[in-house]
Amino acid sequence: MLDLKICPGCGDRGDHPVTGTTQLRCDRCGHRWTFRRLPLFALTGPSGAGKSTVGPRLAARLSGRVVALEQDVLWTGVLRENSPDGYGHGAFRATWLRMAAMIHQSARPVVLCGTVAPPEFEPLPERAYFDGIHYLAFVAEPEALAERLRARPAWREWDEPRIAEMLEFNEWLRDSAATLDPPVELFDTTNATIDEAVDYACTWVEKRLPA
Repeated sequence: MLDLKICPGCGDRGDHPVTGTTQLRCDRCGHRWTFRRLPLFALTGPSGAGKSTVGPRLAARLSGRVVALEQDVLWTGVLRENSPDGYGHGAFRATWLRMAAMIHQSARPVVLCGTVAPPEFEPLPERAYFDGIHYLAFVAEPEALAERLRARPAWREWDEPRIAEMLEFNEWLRDSAATLDPPVELFDTTNATIDEAVDYACTWVEKRLPA
């Protein structure tokens, strides 16, 4: 059963996974089954910092070793509607963790490119599916970030209030990264080339890949 919430023994659906190191247990029938518990890599940071530019190159460089995914492809329909805070708490984040855990059963860790922080993933029940979540945040100087966002196409709807919110998130990451649980590693893209950002992200992932 690829959906790790569904017991292959009795077919029950459990909202709170009960795990050992490499086993899941159904809290209804007690059935146990093995699963791959791999690390998840979160390439995060504010919009405009470079995640979407680096993601495809990261996928090409690490092809066959990881699966790189863009978070926003699920930012639609009921998942978006069920996020009253506008930032994807709850169903959106939980769905991404379930999706990544299913992909992990094919023995390839996921690199998830999107705006997220430890407080949005770590408390969720689905966090138990992973042997750690590693966070690398691309950040930038406020002026550079605002300029990039203002230059985006009109359909992306980057008005000044929305830009201000993203600048606030950028500064919060820069100030708080080292104190979060787990800590978030930072890479400043203000003056970095795309190749430098890709090299940094690739090295960061490779150092943490399971043997």
